[in-house]
Amino acid sequence: MPERDILHVDQNCFFASVEMQSHPEWRDIPMAVGGDSKLRHGIILAKNRLAQACGVKTAEALWQAKQKCPDLLVVPAHFDRYVYFSERIREMFLQYTDKVEPFGLDECWLDVTGSTYGTPRQIADEIRERVKSELGLSCSVGVSFNKTFAKLGSDYKKPDATTEITRENFKEIVWPLPVSDLLYVGRATTAAFAKMNVKTIGDLAALSPDFVLSAMDKNGYSLWRCANGDDESPVMPANYTREMKSIGNSTTTPRDMMDRNDVKKVIASLSAQVASRLRKHHYRAGTVTIWVRDTDLQSYEKQRSLISETNDEKDIAALAMELFDESYDWHAPIRSLGVRTTNLSDESAMRQMTIFENYEKIQKEDKVNSALDTIRARYGYDVVLRGRQLEGKGDLIEKGREDHPHGGFREDL
Repeated sequence: MPERDILHVDQNCFFASVEMQSHPEWRDIPMAVGGDSKLRHGIILAKNRLAQACGVKTAEALWQAKQKCPDLLVVPAHFDRYVYFSERIREMFLQYTDKVEPFGLDECWLDVTGSTYGTPRQIADEIRERVKSELGLSCSVGVSFNKTFAKLGSDYKKPDATTEITRENFKEIVWPLPVSDLLYVGRATTAAFAKMNVKTIGDLAALSPDFVLSAMDKNGYSLWRCANGDDESPVMPANYTREMKSIGNSTTTPRDMMDRNDVKKVIASLSAQVASRLRKHHYRAGTVTIWVRDTDLQSYEKQRSLISETNDEKDIAALAMELFDESYDWHAPIRSLGVRTTNLSDESAMRQMTIFENYEKIQKEDKVNSALDTIRARYGYDVVLRGRQLEGKGDLIEKGREDHPHGGFREDL
């Protein structure tokens, strides 16, 4: 493969920076964007530098952050603002290349190979200055010959910095970093590497590829290649749409779910939202998964295939409740629930009906769902709800709330 020039642009403290733009006085105090602790969505979504200096971390509970930083100001999230700025930033990137691949709202890869706008370093520095002068935000940029190292570069020095990782210096910069810094190395993989005495990216790179394959299969081997600079994954064009692998929603309810009726209300609401999104993207689902977390913060998942593929909320909710009834013994109240659908297929494709299905009834339900989707698209999701959803509103399900990207289940690509 010819040598490439890849940038990874990471907005510094993005959510917090957008909030501080509206409230400049927050720049001089420890501040974080977080969920509402009264409604128990109490985690840190983003923090400013002063909060970070106190040890506040993204995704930790609000009470933990407050213990570290008693004076921490926690403000609610405004996702419409974050989406607005994210779109403006991507429009800027498209002035340099059509290969702009988002990685969340606040990160993007750019392939600037052969660009006439300057060297990769010059483009990176120009982007940093434009984000600052035109949008009032700051970002860090990694410049490298592949996506993995470009992302490591954007994390290497913050805020408002450019870091180049080349074939000549990557062993010096990358290999001493913790293996957990490598893209797609999560908590479980880090623990697996620790058992192999792999603590740094260099430790991983030094292993025999045959050993990695035998110990961790293809995923481990892919990580080993990335550690050695052998990442050939392309930066996808801005108009590229990934095939969805799953669609799901989860929620932490304002109060604990104490009995089966509480659970049924929440599952009905989640299933309705999941079904609506399946229809929006023209999918049917073949498998339903539930995710349950109790008040002891113990969690589990359970899944099963549907008898027939569907995007109807009643079918999804019925199987979700069946899974719950089979698997939960009510040793503790329920704090959080999730419903996810997988094995997605095109809804326009032919499907074999079962002998238990009534074609006329299915057609009638399809018309009802289509009418609901049309009304909700125009006037909002909550303008029309089924009876079971109405029972849980306010008490168990927040009005107007649909899970944001930091929830337990999300719309996965």
